Amino acid sequence: MEEGRCEEKRRMKILCLHGFRTSGSFLEKQISKWDHSLFHDHFDMEFPDGIYPAGGKSEIEGIFPPPYFEWFQFDKDFTVYTHLEECISYLCEYMTSKGPFDGLLGFSQGATLSALLLGYQAQGKVLKDHPPIKLFVSVSGSKFRDPSICEIAYKDPINVRSVHFIGAKDWLRLPSEDLASSFHNPLIIRHPQGHTVPRLDEDAVEKLRGWTQEILSDHRDNGVANVENMKLHEVTCTILVEERGDLLAKTGAGVAETTQA
Repeated sequence: MEEGRCEEKRRMKILCLHGFRTSGSFLEKQISKWDHSLFHDHFDMEFPDGIYPAGGKSEIEGIFPPPYFEWFQFDKDFTVYTHLEECISYLCEYMTSKGPFDGLLGFSQGATLSALLLGYQAQGKVLKDHPPIKLFVSVSGSKFRDPSICEIAYKDPINVRSVHFIGAKDWLRLPSEDLASSFHNPLIIRHPQGHTVPRLDEDAVEKLRGWTQEILSDHRDNGVANVENMKLHEVTCTILVEERGDLLAKTGAGVAETTQA
C-alpha cells in the first residue's frame, strides 16, 4: 500500500536541456521568467550541463558567466555530427539512473536533441528500460537533417504531448514549424521574438496553463488508479490467504479423523 501512496504523491520530473554553448544554469535562468505556477510549482526540473566544454565563442559571453557547454558538434549544414552517439548514450544513462523522467524541455540544440530521443524511444531504439516520456516542451527546436536519422526518429508522428514555441524573428522559425509537424496534435505557441526563450503574454500563459493542467490531471488520475489497484491487490491476497487457511484447517481435520479411525 505504501508504494501506491508514493506513486500518487510523486511529482513529475522534467529533464531540461540547454542550448549550444550555454549551460544548465543559463537555461534555468531563461525559464525563470515564466510564471512559476506553470512548471516550477508542479514539476521537479533538472538542468544538467552538456558533456563537452564549448569549443568556441558563446553568444552569451558578457551576459551570463561561464563555463559554457555543448551537447554535440555539427558542420555548417547541420548534416554531419560529432559525438552525437556519445551524447545520446550519456543522456539515456542519465535518465535511467536519475529518473524516471516524465518529460523533456529544451531550447535550440537541447530541444532538437530532446525530440530525437523521443522519436528514437517511440521506435524502440533507445530508453527501452525507461517509461515512455509523456510531455515535451520545445523552444526553437528543429529536426536533424541526416536521412539515416530522419528515417527512424521521425518515421511516424511522435505520440507525446508537446508544446512548441516558435518566434516570428527566429532564424529557426521554419525548422521549428517542421519539427512541430512531426508530433501528434502539437500545441503551437507563437511569439514575436527571435531565437530566445520568450516572455509570455496573457494568451500564451493561459494556453500553457491549460496544457500543463491536463497533464497533471492525468498524472493524478493514474496515481489514484494505482492506489486503487494496490487496494484491490491487498484484498485479493487477504481472501486467498483466508481461503487457504480454511482449506488447511479442513484438510487437517480430515487427516485427524482418518487417523483416529
